[in-house]
Amino acid sequence: MSTPTTEHENLFIDGAWTPSTGRDRIEVIDPSTEQRLGSVPAATTADVDAAVTAARRALPAWSALDNAERAKALHRLAEALEQRGADMARTVSQQNGMPIAVSAGLEAGFPPLLLRYYADLVADQPRSTRRTGLLGGQIDVVRKPIGVVGVIVPWNFPQTLSMMKIAPALATGNTVVVKPSPETVLDSILLAEAIIEAGLPAGVINIVPGGAEVGSHLVTHPGVDRIAFTGSTATGRTIAEQCGRLLRPVSLELGGKSATIVLDDGDIAGSMEDLFKATLLNNGQTCFLGTRVLAPRNRYSEIVGTLAGLAAAATIGDAVDEATMIGPMVNPRQRDRVEGYIARGKSEGGTVVTGGARPDRPGWFITPTIFSDVTNDAVIAREEIFGPVLTVIAYDSDDDAVAIANDSAYGLGGSVWSTDPERARAFAERIETGTIGINGYNLDPGAPFGGVKDSGLGREWGPEALESYVELQSIYL
Repeated sequence: MSTPTTEHENLFIDGAWTPSTGRDRIEVIDPSTEQRLGSVPAATTADVDAAVTAARRALPAWSALDNAERAKALHRLAEALEQRGADMARTVSQQNGMPIAVSAGLEAGFPPLLLRYYADLVADQPRSTRRTGLLGGQIDVVRKPIGVVGVIVPWNFPQTLSMMKIAPALATGNTVVVKPSPETVLDSILLAEAIIEAGLPAGVINIVPGGAEVGSHLVTHPGVDRIAFTGSTATGRTIAEQCGRLLRPVSLELGGKSATIVLDDGDIAGSMEDLFKATLLNNGQTCFLGTRVLAPRNRYSEIVGTLAGLAAAATIGDAVDEATMIGPMVNPRQRDRVEGYIARGKSEGGTVVTGGARPDRPGWFITPTIFSDVTNDAVIAREEIFGPVLTVIAYDSDDDAVAIANDSAYGLGGSVWSTDPERARAFAERIETGTIGINGYNLDPGAPFGGVKDSGLGREWGPEALESYVELQSIYL
C-alpha cells in the first residue's frame, strides 16, 4: 500500500505562508518503509533574511506586552498543539523512525507542557526588582529580552528540542527564527498551523527549514541576538567559534557518551523498562543515553546476559506500530555509520553478544547490539554512535567505576543502579555530568538540562532556562 504524501509549497514567515525565493525542495522518506512522505521548499539565505526581518519587526510589540498577556498567548499555542497531538506523533515517527509510543509522550506531550510551564512561571513575574545597594542607594534590576533568537534543532526529537528553546524565549519577550533539520520538516507544518490558530502576532515565530548553509547564515546574521543549538559536538564547536567572534550569546546542547553504572548491589533485572529507556530509547538515537554500561567484574557475565536479553526481546518494527520498541535509523547514512562502528568494535576485539545485523525487512534497521570484552579506550566506548549499540565495561571497585565513567570527553547523562538509594545518590555526585539518574533516567522539564565538557554549554529546562533569554539592566537611583 502506498503512503499518502504531503507536498507543501510555502515557508512560514511573518505569520503567513510565504513562497521560498529558491527552487530547491527537501524530500522526506519514511525510514521504516523507504517510501516517500512528501516535500517542503528548502529555505535560502534570502528567506532567512526575510524571517529575521520579520522577527525584528515583531520584537518591540511582543516584548512590550505584559507578561500575563504573553502567558495567555503561550497557553493558546499549547492548546492548539494538543489538538494536533496524534498527528504530530505520527508525523515525527514517520520521518525519523521514533517508536510512536515514544513520540506520543514526548513529541506530542512535551511541547504543550513546556509552553504552559514557562507561561505560568513568567505570568506574575515583575519586569524589575528593587534592591538596596552596598553603598546605601537604591537599584532597580530590569529584565529585558535579548532580542531575536535563532533556534537550530536536530531530527531526533524535533518538536521537544524546538520547544525547549521557543517556550522560554517567547515567555521572556523574545522572537524566534527556527531552522528544523532537513530530515524532519513535515512536523513544522503542524507547528505553523498551531501558531496561526493560536493567534500569535506575525513574526513572533518563523520557520526556515534547510541545511548547513541556512544554519550558518542564521548563526552569523547581524539581526540575530542569541543562538540556541542542539546537535553534534563538531557542529557545536563551529557555532561556538562563530558566536565567540561576534560576542553573541549561545547555548549548546551537544553529544554524549554517558555511563550506566551498575553498582555491586544493583538490580537491573528487576527494572527492565527503566533500563531500556536509559540505554536504548528512540532506537539509540538520543544524546543522553547511557551507552557505556559499567559492570562490577564479579557480576560481569550476569549483567552482559541481562542486557543481551533486553536487546533480544525488544520488538523491532515500523515506527508507527504501537508494539514497536526499536524502529529504524533515520536514514541509510546513519545506518551505515552505526554499522561502521560495529565493525570497528569487532576489529578492536569486542564480542557481539547479540544483534549487529540488518533484519530481513524494508527500512533502515539495525538489531540492538550488545558488546562485551570492551575496555574504555576502545573507539566504540569513546565516540558517540547514535544507534542501538551498548558496550559493557568491567570495573573492580567504586573508585575504579568513577574513574572509568569520568574518563570521557563527554558529560551529559548517565545513571547509577543500586538497591541503596543513599549510596547511589552519593555516588552520582562524583560523576562529571550535567544530569544523572538513580535506578533509571527520567527527564523532568522542571530541572535544568545540559552537559559539561564536550557535551555543551548552558542549561535548558527548569526556571534556570529563563535567565539565558534575558539581559539584566541595573538602574542606579
